[in-house]
Amino acid sequence: MIVTIDGPAGAGKSSVAHKLAEALGFFFLDTGAMYRCVTLACLRAEIDLQDTSATLAIAQGCKIEMSKGSVKLNQLDVTREIRNPLVAKSIKPIAGSPAIRELMVQEQRRICSNIDCVTEGRDQGTVAFPEAQCKIFLTATPEERARRRFQQLLDNDMDADYDEILRQQNERDANDSNRQSGPLKAAGDAIVVYTDGLTEQQVLEKLLEIVRVRAQQVPS
Repeated sequence: MIVTIDGPAGAGKSSVAHKLAEALGFFFLDTGAMYRCVTLACLRAEIDLQDTSATLAIAQGCKIEMSKGSVKLNQLDVTREIRNPLVAKSIKPIAGSPAIRELMVQEQRRICSNIDCVTEGRDQGTVAFPEAQCKIFLTATPEERARRRFQQLLDNDMDADYDEILRQQNERDANDSNRQSGPLKAAGDAIVVYTDGLTEQQVLEKLLEIVRVRAQQVPS
């Protein structure tokens, strides 16, 4: 069974999706981390991020591995580094590249073939796994999402500016929603869940109930 969780930045997707997978005993796939890894690799290579051929070549050379609580890029742990604000600020041309998105989607399908999987991102229910048995679109108000990201950075001892986070987030929402390749939107058969005013545990319980109901509807 594949459970897709899509939604904008700061909606709490990664954290709750990871806990959902853990509660279900499913593999967790953080697709946003994949694009962050490619962005980080391009920044390290000091290439022009607008050079589509160069960024695709870097992406093709990225070996991304995920396990509980960690992300590795070419065998090096980059779990913390890919969450740096510079990566978020630089990700637009990478996430918007049709060729890189196609490459990442192929990898996502390979990873999730023949296993139970919770996969989280922007286009999982619409592009990567349109036939997924359970699709969820997780969202919250822009202000709430920016506040959460601000607190997350502070908790990780990183510099943070709420106004700048909100500005970047709104810009990214617009870019994600309007790009031609894999735009951010809820699948027609997705269940939309708003997380404002809910604790992570309450969101988790809501998602578990959704998955359980959908699982009963899946033919054996």
